[in-house]
Amino acid sequence: MHGLLDVSPAFIALAGAGLLLLISGLEPRDVLRGVEWSTLTFFGGLFVMVGALVETGITDQIQRWMVEFAGGSERNLSFILVWFGGGVSSIVDNIPYTATIAPVVKQLAEQSSDEKISPLWWALTLGADLGGNFTTVGASANVVVLGMARAAGHSIGFMQFLKYGAVISIATLAISAGYLWLRFYY
Repeated sequence: MHGLLDVSPAFIALAGAGLLLLISGLEPRDVLRGVEWSTLTFFGGLFVMVGALVETGITDQIQRWMVEFAGGSERNLSFILVWFGGGVSSIVDNIPYTATIAPVVKQLAEQSSDEKISPLWWALTLGADLGGNFTTVGASANVVVLGMARAAGHSIGFMQFLKYGAVISIATLAISAGYLWLRFYY
């Protein structure tokens, strides 16, 4: 609706939340007590960091480094996006990483003379998504679920999560790299 109404998605979301609060009959104070404020603060900080990376030109430097490291090869660049994206997503969170790198991939994909869907988009998606399973802060879902688990009295520590997350992420990233190779480059 935001495109039709020419207002920001944030306004639409807040208006919808306000309307639901009005028609639900719940006390705003009770609803606000149930909000995961630490999770919202975490994501707010991540998006500020992403904005800083874009504004300081670091994303442009990342693009130049990736293209140079790939030697101009789209295949190599795809594999870099899978593994680099997986690694960075495990540290930074996959949503801000994707928001930062998507303009880079868009520019790189537009430079390709091929009319099919660029494998670079697949590489970005697979790397960012699956790399987020590596650590507790790698994916939004991880942060939310760990906060809910902690609230329910079931604390899951960073190292406990990492023990399983590392195995799952490395295995799925390897499968993804194989999939890209077989689908686009074999």
